[in-house]
Amino acid sequence: MAREVLALGQVRIHSSGATQEEAMKEAADILEAAGAVTGAYYDAMQQREQTVSTYMGNELAIPHGTNETKDAILDSALSVVRYDGGVDWGGEPVTFVIGIAGKGDEHLEILSQIAILFSDEDEVARLKKAGTPEELFGMLSSVNEPS
Repeated sequence: MAREVLALGQVRIHSSGATQEEAMKEAADILEAAGAVTGAYYDAMQQREQTVSTYMGNELAIPHGTNETKDAILDSALSVVRYDGGVDWGGEPVTFVIGIAGKGDEHLEILSQIAILFSDEDEVARLKKAGTPEELFGMLSSVNEPS
């Protein structure tokens, strides 16, 4: 990947919770503001969620579009939002909502890096303790390094 997929402006922390729809909309809006997707990407995320839940376990959901909606993706990027009040994701408790847009097959590499990070419960606990978006971004910036 030629450029960084995660910038500081794409990381947010909310002390409150959100609905699943609000969380998905925020994830899509951040990606759109970053110039990575068109306004149609939120609908693509909703289509994916109707097919299969993007809940990954360990308080993580990774909403993303369907293969049929790839034309809504302009560039690869991530959005990271931590909801300290939690999100009910189809009956599962979620704290981290990471929106993913991957150009071509780049989303597969990004997904694997996120999955590795969130497979470690100690790492998830550390991410939950980050006090600021800057601190959280620093902990997640490894996603910008080619594997």
